Amino acid sequence: HVQLVESGGGSVQAGGSLRLSCAASGYTYSSYCMGWFRQVPGKVREVVASIYTGGVSADVADSVKGRFTISRDNARNIMYLQMNSLKPEDTAMYYCAAKPDVVWQTDCHLGVRFDYWGQGTQVTVS
Repeated sequence: HVQLVESGGGSVQAGGSLRLSCAASGYTYSSYCMGWFRQVPGKVREVVASIYTGGVSADVADSVKGRFTISRDNARNIMYLQMNSLKPEDTAMYYCAAKPDVVWQTDCHLGVRFDYWGQGTQVTVS
């Protein structure tokens, strides 16, 4: 059973940076699609970025392109979201997600339906 634990959230002033981490455990497959999402209470959950653990495919949403970068350390089973030039509208609960057994990297993209979710980490930008 895959478990995902996010960390790195906090409060920061506009223009600042944070790096979120997602530690994964319980993997039994060789490749996954992983992603970051965010949600503000009362609003629809928004996909932020996705990355394929079996290759080099990665993508970020237009709303954060140029400011956020997704990366992963497969040896440590950790995924990161580097967030720079933060804006108040980036304030949200951030979640990481995973979809196991993704064979083709073209099947890992921002529209993937993920199977496993973390508990979230709060990011507040003022």
